[in-house]
Formats: sequence, structure tokens, C-alpha cells
Amino acid sequence: MKKTNIQRAAEILNLESAAIKEQTNHLNDQFEKAVSLIEKTSGRVVVIGLGKSGLIGKKIAATMASIGVPAIFLHPAECLHGDLGMIMKNDVVLMLSYSGETEEIKQLLPVLQKMKIKIIAMTGKVNSKVWTGCDVIINSSVKKEACPFNLAPTSSTTAMLALGDALALIVSENKGFKKENFAMLHPLGAIGKKLTMDVKAIMRKGGANPVVKETATVEEALFVMTGTRVGATSVVNKSGKLVGFFTDGDLRRQIQLHDNLLKKKISEVMTKKPSTIKPDMLAVDAAKILQEKNIDNIPVVDNNNKPIGILDERDLLSEGIN
Repeated sequence: MKKTNIQRAAEILNLESAAIKEQTNHLNDQFEKAVSLIEKTSGRVVVIGLGKSGLIGKKIAATMASIGVPAIFLHPAECLHGDLGMIMKNDVVLMLSYSGETEEIKQLLPVLQKMKIKIIAMTGKVNSKVWTGCDVIINSSVKKEACPFNLAPTSSTTAMLALGDALALIVSENKGFKKENFAMLHPLGAIGKKLTMDVKAIMRKGGANPVVKETATVEEALFVMTGTRVGATSVVNKSGKLVGFFTDGDLRRQIQLHDNLLKKKISEVMTKKPSTIKPDMLAVDAAKILQEKNIDNIPVVDNNNKPIGILDERDLLSEGIN
């Protein structure tokens, strides 16, 4: 009986995941040497590969560069026509070729060795003579390709990519790469915002920051909340320091308890000693506080506990932070 598309897809995914798991058996002293070579180099990692291995190589180089391991990708054929000049004496070459039989690779390796460049080979054929003279040989072999003819690079390229990720991440971690470094290399987009944007950049301030005195009535507080289109207001004492917080949720709860709620002093129904945040807190950390406390907004205070802004969940969402 012919397998359904879902059954075949599951079979392919299982084959590829098994190929990745298989790579744990290949982690030996050669992998350790590769990590050490890359850690110690004062140059870059030059990733070289052809065809499907080349596409995987581009991803590995991009991953390394994004997490603080200087790396570039070079095409082996282009290297043989002048791009070898891009390789510096302190660089380390990461050569990707599952078979080791690619003609361009065969021609390029002796030249790199003559240049005395350190070479890490990642291959499924570790005993191939082509790798003779390489400094490190990482085994990336798989038992079976996901291709029904066991021909198209599928499981093997997935395994190679996973090994490349492991190599990149371990070197990055050993070099002490931190979240702050990641932010510097990713200044734009969702990742950059999550790692660099602070509360003061998106909080509502000035006239958009609802604040009432503790002597105000609930009706006056609602007028301020409506005018600023924020479902909450900070409450301050005569010194301007935060003494409470009043929200739409408080209004709904209190209206069931008081017949003449609008005329009551806000100080009688506000939440005393509310949660607060500082303006220099990362917006992503502030978002976690809102989620943990299940609230929509929170006052932002300075070192004197004076409300200088309010952070609303909608503003976080509009920046792609949640």
C-alpha cells in the first residue's frame, strides 16, 4: 500500500533526526581539536564547500559570524581563480565535503597546505586519501539519506549543519560571548529590539502619562485616564511621589462595592504600593513582569519614586516585544 504524504513526511523527518543523533557518536578528540584550533586563531574561520555542502557552509559561516566567531564563506572554484587571496595566514579553513571526491576540493587542498593554512575537514568519508595532511577530520557520516534512492544529500547535509551549529556555539560560549555582544551584532529587527530596547524608549511620558493627586476623586481620575487613552493612572502625594495605582480593573471591582464610587477619593480605592519598573530596564524584561503579574500596564518611576512614565502592554506588542 502506498504511504500517505503525512506518513512519508514523518518517515523523512525521523530519518533526518536519527542522522543528527548519530553524530553524537562522532564526537571525539578530532572535534575537540577543531574547537581548540578555532578558539586559538587570531584570524577567521573560512568555510569552503561546493554544491549542497556549500549551501550548508554559508549557513555555518553566517551562524559563526552572528555569535562572535569571525567567519566568511568562499566558493572553492572561485578560490582557484583568485579568491585564495582572501585567506590570511592566521585563518582556519573549515572544508565541507561529504564524499571528498569533488574535483575543486582535490585541487584546492594542496594549495592551502602549501600556504600552511590550518584545515578542518568535515566529511562522511574520513578515510579518503584526499584528507591526508588535514589538521583535523570531523566525521559527519550518516547511515542513510532520506532520499528514497539514497542519493540526494538530505540526511547528510542536515547532520553537517547540526555539527556546524555545535562547533559554532561551543566556540562562542568558550570565548565568553554574552547577550550584550549578541545585541551589538543584531541592532535591527525583532532580535535587536528584544536585546537593546529599554523601557524609556517606549514608555508613555509627559502629557501621555496619566497622573493624579491622591486628593482627586475617582471621577477626576477617570477623566485623566480617558484623556490619555490609558486604562490606568498613577496616584501621587503632594511631594509627587507614587503612592498608588488605579486601573480599569479596579474600577470594575470597586463599582460593585460602592454606590457613589465616582465621588470617592482615589486614595480610598487605589492599589497601594503597586509594582513599578525603572526606565533603564530592558523592555523584554518589563514584558515578563506584565505577564507574570497578569497586568496590562505599570508605572515607571525614577530613583525618587516619582512616576515619569507608564508602560502599556499595547506599546510592547506594537514593537514586537512580548
